[in-house]
Amino acid sequence: MPLPVLAREADVATRAGTAGEAVVDLARQTGTSIVIADSTIARRTIPALRGRMDVAEALNRLARSAGARAVPVGRSAWRLEAAKPAATLARPARETPGPAAPRPPIETRGEPIFVQATKRDLRIEDVPGHLAILDGKALETGGVGGTEKITRQLATVSSTHLGSGRNKLFIRGIADSSFTGPTQATVGQYLGDMRLTYNAPDPDLRLSDLARVEVLEGPQGTLYGAGSLGGIIRLVPNAPLMGETGGTVILGGSLTQHGAPGADASATVNLPVAGDSVALRATFDSASYGGYIDKPVLGRSNVNRSNMLGGKLALRARIAPDWTIDLIALAQSTEADDSQYADRNGKPLESSARVPEGSKAEYALGQLVVSGRIGEIDLRSTTGVVVQDLREHYDASETGGDPRLFSQANDTRMIVHETRVWQSERHGFGWLLGASYTHNRTVLNRDFSSLLFDMRQAATGVRNTIDEFTLYGEASLHLTGPLTATGGGRFTHSRLGGDGEDMAPATQAFLVTSGVTAKRTMSRFLPSLALNARFSDQDSLYMRYQEGFRPGGFAIESNVVRRFQSDRTGTFEIGARHGRAGSSPFDLAMSLSYTRWQDIQADFIDGSGLPSTANIGDGRVWSASLSGGLLLAPGLRVELGATWNESRVDEPSAALVQYVLAPVGLAGATLSRADALRYVSARGMQVPNIARFAGHSALAWTHEVSEDWTLSANAWANYIGRSRLGIGPELGAPQGDYFDSGFDIRLGTAGHGVTLSVTNLADVRGNRFSLGTPFSTGREQVTPLRPRTLRVGLDARF
Repeated sequence: MPLPVLAREADVATRAGTAGEAVVDLARQTGTSIVIADSTIARRTIPALRGRMDVAEALNRLARSAGARAVPVGRSAWRLEAAKPAATLARPARETPGPAAPRPPIETRGEPIFVQATKRDLRIEDVPGHLAILDGKALETGGVGGTEKITRQLATVSSTHLGSGRNKLFIRGIADSSFTGPTQATVGQYLGDMRLTYNAPDPDLRLSDLARVEVLEGPQGTLYGAGSLGGIIRLVPNAPLMGETGGTVILGGSLTQHGAPGADASATVNLPVAGDSVALRATFDSASYGGYIDKPVLGRSNVNRSNMLGGKLALRARIAPDWTIDLIALAQSTEADDSQYADRNGKPLESSARVPEGSKAEYALGQLVVSGRIGEIDLRSTTGVVVQDLREHYDASETGGDPRLFSQANDTRMIVHETRVWQSERHGFGWLLGASYTHNRTVLNRDFSSLLFDMRQAATGVRNTIDEFTLYGEASLHLTGPLTATGGGRFTHSRLGGDGEDMAPATQAFLVTSGVTAKRTMSRFLPSLALNARFSDQDSLYMRYQEGFRPGGFAIESNVVRRFQSDRTGTFEIGARHGRAGSSPFDLAMSLSYTRWQDIQADFIDGSGLPSTANIGDGRVWSASLSGGLLLAPGLRVELGATWNESRVDEPSAALVQYVLAPVGLAGATLSRADALRYVSARGMQVPNIARFAGHSALAWTHEVSEDWTLSANAWANYIGRSRLGIGPELGAPQGDYFDSGFDIRLGTAGHGVTLSVTNLADVRGNRFSLGTPFSTGREQVTPLRPRTLRVGLDARF
């Protein structure tokens, strides 16, 4: 039998809107737990409720407005369920709008959206930081893609363009290098609650069968620890549905101008396994993208075809009313027949490389998630394993010499565990506590081979290991009026180790004797503080300070292994929001941040022509972003976004000064310190790979052709500003400064449809990335956009 609910009075002030929104307000203000059993009730529009009353009276008033009834299920718990037919007939007509009544404008805001990336499931309006949420179904429009679909929609997210499975991602002007080396990523990537990588490249997972993608700008040190300097990207997969059978199929074929055709396929199925207690969901993805780069020296055309094959399997079991177990397995293989770069001063889509430069990226993940509730406390525990292998080949031929190939293998193994408990806001107070452990091992092997004489020469490699133990916590307290304060901290203790690979015996003995590769430990505490002022359900203002860090490691420089130290960021940010992106008639979000970056880890080209890593000094990054949308007419919406970044290394390290002055020779020794710093500043002090300005625009249109058939279209145009490849004179090549555009049109019903899409509408060449091989001499490189590509697709749901 349900226990009587505490009869206490409270000041109640819920907004006019949906019942789901009002329930969240009422639960927060009264410290009760309220569940709506029917999603139809949650979407119903109700008037505002204000006054001083006890919980039962407030909830009964709210329930009557929504055509429901309140049922007590615990000492401080209620459930809203559909009212009995008799009660429905007894309500005044004004409270029971008929099915033909027009939808109130406020319904366009939809149900409340909770940001799971906060690890406490905060509402968008309550998050003190800049964030973006991309709808999973919208990401599949025009065919399932990878990370590029995220960078296309968000001006604040950028990437290198070595190739799928080999790129590095950046957010908010925080970028370290162009290469995949021993440094940890500046962006944390997650599938659900599990991180995808540590110091490996973006696996470029297919964005199929996702509920949404959450992008939270950084640093996010309190909640996510090391490797979230720029922010996090969280993929939220669709969970298996109990008691339902269904699925989707997406097929497509494409033609690339100046290149070869391609095809793609994706299929998802959801199956009940044991009634309403166990369900299975499986996804299969395959794609082949036609090449468009020619290598006349080899007598080959369209050499850079890439093939992708992957799949995901999820099993969910409900072991108790409030407890579930999720098992997730994912694997993906991406293979490129050759590189996608061309000669800067040659024909637009031609490369003079003398050897094939293919790559293969393989990724596998398995995770176990236990979720439940103990009284009023939520618990989630995640344990997982990641295997990521990358093989790359580069043209290392010397001018006038024999064709020579450089090969690099990057093998990563990671084990992660995290358990956290939290309590949603009660009486204006909410909290989170968590602990995590990460073990990561990366082995980087390299060698040169002569294609004429079938000879192989090993180059020095490196092995890095880290064990990271973490405790973290965060709490929010409603201060007064619209103001809520959030504070937190994260303590991390790391054990780092490493060694050289394929080293000469004498060099190995020296490094061991000198202690360069000895194991060491480090500890870091990362604080955070934020203030969020929520003036209404539409308007909020926030300020925050947060820190982030990355541990050090071992790098290779001219066949010698040496250390680089940890780096750290501290960011101040102020921002404001109005409305909700994608659903409010008008929405606007803006932010301004300043980051101080100490002991920046970055890459450069060493004396042997290979990329290496060092601490290049201290720097600062200013970043500003603005995004918004406007409903121009029913079914017609425009979205705009822009970001501006100003970043510099203003206190170069001795290692950077020595590196930049090395080509000057003896002349550098005669320079005064002031002259030397001016010389260094003029030659690459900008943080690499970040455009000073980037802009995004999009137009979405929907038209109902008939009762069942709908015509929808989306068009977009982006501008990527000029940026620099890397630090120092060797990596000073410019890149960026191009427009990209495209559109897609779909005609169909909710169950099936046909899509026509075009990317790179203006057939722009551009230069996405000024690096193909670091060994090129006498020829500069560019990475052109994929030429204009037309795709026709079919989709069906059952």
